Amino acid sequence: MANDIFRERGVGESKMHTAMIMADGGAAMEFPNPFGEVGNSLSDLDLRETAYVVFVGAGRSSGGKPLTYISQSEKAERSSSFSAPPPSLQRSLTSTAASKVKKALGMNSSSKRGAAMESSAAQAKSKKPVTAGELMRVQMRVSEQTDSRIRRGLLRIAAGQLGRRIESIVLPLELLQQFKPSDFPNHSEYEAWQKRNLKVLEAGLVLHPYLPLNKTDTAPQRLRQMVRGALEKPIETGKNSESMQVLRNAVMSLACRSFDGHPPEACHWADGPPLNLHLYQMLLEACFDLNDEISIIEEIDDVLELIKKTWVILGMNQMLHNLCFAWVLFHRYVASGQVENDLLFAVNHLLIEIEKDAKATKDPAYVKVLSSTLSSMLGWAEKRLLAYHDTFCNGDIDLMQIVVSLGVTAAKILVEDISHEYRRKRKEVDVARDRVDTYIRSSLRAAFAQNCLKFFGGHAFDSMLKTEDLRRMEKVNTIRQSSKNRKNSLPLLSILAQEITELAFSEKGMYSPILKKWHPLAAGVAVATLHACFGNELKQFVSSISELTPDALQVLKSADKLEKDLVLIAVADSAESEDGGKSIIQAMPPYEAEAVVAKLVKSWIRSRLDILKEWVDRNLQQEVWNPQANKERFAPSAVEVLRIIDETLEAFFLLPIQSHPILFPDLLTGLDRCLQQYISKAKSGCGTRSTFIPTLPALTRCSAGSKFGTFKKKEKPHMGQRRKAQVGTMNGDCSFSIPQLCVRINTLQHIRKELQVLENRIVTYLRNCESNHVEDNADGSGKRFELSAAACLEGILKLCEATAYKIIFHDLSHVFWDGLYVGEVSSSRIEPFLQELEQILEIVSTTVHDRVRTRVITDIMRASFDGLLLVLLAGGPSRAFTLQDSEIIEEDFKFLMELFWANGDGLPTELIDKHSITVKSILLLFHSDTESLIERFKSVSLETYGSSAKSRLPLPPTSGQWSPTEPNTVLRVLCYRQDDMAAKFLKKNYNLPKKL
Repeated sequence: MANDIFRERGVGESKMHTAMIMADGGAAMEFPNPFGEVGNSLSDLDLRETAYVVFVGAGRSSGGKPLTYISQSEKAERSSSFSAPPPSLQRSLTSTAASKVKKALGMNSSSKRGAAMESSAAQAKSKKPVTAGELMRVQMRVSEQTDSRIRRGLLRIAAGQLGRRIESIVLPLELLQQFKPSDFPNHSEYEAWQKRNLKVLEAGLVLHPYLPLNKTDTAPQRLRQMVRGALEKPIETGKNSESMQVLRNAVMSLACRSFDGHPPEACHWADGPPLNLHLYQMLLEACFDLNDEISIIEEIDDVLELIKKTWVILGMNQMLHNLCFAWVLFHRYVASGQVENDLLFAVNHLLIEIEKDAKATKDPAYVKVLSSTLSSMLGWAEKRLLAYHDTFCNGDIDLMQIVVSLGVTAAKILVEDISHEYRRKRKEVDVARDRVDTYIRSSLRAAFAQNCLKFFGGHAFDSMLKTEDLRRMEKVNTIRQSSKNRKNSLPLLSILAQEITELAFSEKGMYSPILKKWHPLAAGVAVATLHACFGNELKQFVSSISELTPDALQVLKSADKLEKDLVLIAVADSAESEDGGKSIIQAMPPYEAEAVVAKLVKSWIRSRLDILKEWVDRNLQQEVWNPQANKERFAPSAVEVLRIIDETLEAFFLLPIQSHPILFPDLLTGLDRCLQQYISKAKSGCGTRSTFIPTLPALTRCSAGSKFGTFKKKEKPHMGQRRKAQVGTMNGDCSFSIPQLCVRINTLQHIRKELQVLENRIVTYLRNCESNHVEDNADGSGKRFELSAAACLEGILKLCEATAYKIIFHDLSHVFWDGLYVGEVSSSRIEPFLQELEQILEIVSTTVHDRVRTRVITDIMRASFDGLLLVLLAGGPSRAFTLQDSEIIEEDFKFLMELFWANGDGLPTELIDKHSITVKSILLLFHSDTESLIERFKSVSLETYGSSAKSRLPLPPTSGQWSPTEPNTVLRVLCYRQDDMAAKFLKKNYNLPKKL
């Protein structure tokens, strides 16, 4: 069928297939003739013999001498020498000079078929015709007997019509009267000959007339009836035959018509298309060597010169000759298996002339044939060019340039010289560039789809692939097979990206240099097409993934590399273009693989952080802060938190991405927050300084008899007062033991230490990662986990302080706040408190980490000093001091300081002295007599409140900042001074009560 000839075939396809196409005129059946159907059941043999009659008749007309008939006996005698060749047709062949026709068509002067054909030609050399006419007979496969009969008939016609030109004679009509059945080997051959001539008359005068038929003319109907009758029974052709007379009248009335009504100089019987084109095609087919179907005979110049003599009969001209000759060459190239590229090269040369012809004429009949012929050629060319990766490879890449040229030229003629719409709009259309652009995009889409089929659609289409594709597929199959036993095999989309990269570079090196002749951005268009094709696959892949996997990262990494390669090719190809390749780059919207990777990595980070947060919450709820849990006495939960953070960091930097430094801040911020969450909960619920300090009682005054009159028995009133003070004034959360608090402190200290380890590890990770931005992040100047480190330090300070005040005001409140100096000072001194405090200090020293031990004990010392001041200045009405008690208090304070000094094994003397300054300064007030205290109070009040204090001393508020220069501090010393002068002063100025 017609489509079979268009099937994609490479160079060197089966000769058997070629033979099948060419046998018995099969080529014409396989490839529809663009000239149209002749109809009337005229076979190729009928057309060939008719064309030969026209050829011989035209040769007779041009010579000036009559044809000479040679009998068979005479021809046999003279066959070896051809000593007296007939004039005109029997022109001698020339072989000394190279063919001008072949040279003009860009063809080689001799056949490329090789030694075999040369040998065959040598064997036939002795039989080779020595005249163009004889060569033409052989080439057209006309027997000598038929040739002799034709010549004899033409001699008779010439003898009977002397002086008439050949174009004024209807040859089939005249020949019918020249022969009888006896002139043929048998009657059936005569009948076939008669029917052929009648069919030719019908085809040339009725079916395809030179001039349109007049509907009122009866001649066409008569001629049809004669032909139909002759098909059933041969007609009489004698001179006096009535049927012959009727036939002659009908034929001549049709053949001798003209446009203007005047008798024409020529009879029109074989010049109506497509009959004339088919007859001329038969003549041109004779230009191919019978012994080598794809080679043009060396005598092409002489033969074409004779063939052109038929133009006057067939109504041909140079334009139609160019078109017919191009079609004959093209048809022979296709039908013979597309092995002789010279033929296609010649077609290209003829198309250049045809393009000129098309611009020079707008004859509708010519345009119709031109359009049909070029459409067939363009259809054939585009079937190859729309998938040129399957059609052309390294071995026949030169052929591609010929086919592109053919397709582009045909398209230009069809669009620019034939298209009415193009002529009407006259747009600035670059047909060649547009067509090549279409070829590039179509072929690369097909090549991409073929690669997708290889990877995703099995091997059902292996039979359609070329050898190069099969080798490539074999390599891919090897990759697949070897990767089955590997844990991390490449995903198919990554392999496809590698294949597309190879395809792009192959396109740039092999095809683009050819296509660039018609499209300056050929490589750019190619890579833009591949970019779009892979982009569609990538978009589907990205939409299907929701989490970060090794395959997803590998695919995105491969896509990024592919895109960079394609952009580099596009930029290099567009360097000399007007816009510098801007249009091509704009046609390549970025894959944004890095953005997709970043999105997935951020999702991965969020997932890891969510797990870490959940783990922190769950494990902190279960944490008991047991000092026996491990040797270092810190919480196991902290070890786990740090382990998970470390593993998360390691997993992050093991991700095969190049944007670690860019995305790392997100991870670091999240980890820092999770760690802050742990630190915050580790220090929460343990209280603060204000939690454990008791609420200060209201100010009261003492009297001389209040102390000894109230407490005659010490124990019971002392215990009752202690309970009252504790219940009424404490605020603390007492659920955690001192060892548990120490474990919390140790835990935060351990986290501080490990944060530095993590910091060093992060620097190493950043230095080892692939990114070029590493220098900005790995120099160590940037601090990580700053918030966590600050939170740890703050937590340690708060826990140390909370622990200290809990010890003083909660754990030891029974011997300190509730017992120290209650009642008689000399009998409620500091010794019991020091004994229990020493035991707690031992526990703290053995539990807390070395790096924070000094801090904890210092805070305990500070809390004890603060507690002592609270006992002295805000101990409530159960406490009162005389001037003589100051010596005892000072001695007790020395004992307290010595406890923390511990004979040099405790806190440094400088540290103790620093924190004891306030206590020592307050103790000086207790050594002062009451009168001096009252004067000091007045003086500091005047300094604080100015002249308003002269008329009435204001009641100073409690600031909590004890100082000998602070009015409230001096006033409190007076409130707890047990003598009448102090009581009267307080009564007079502030009316303070004696009891709570």
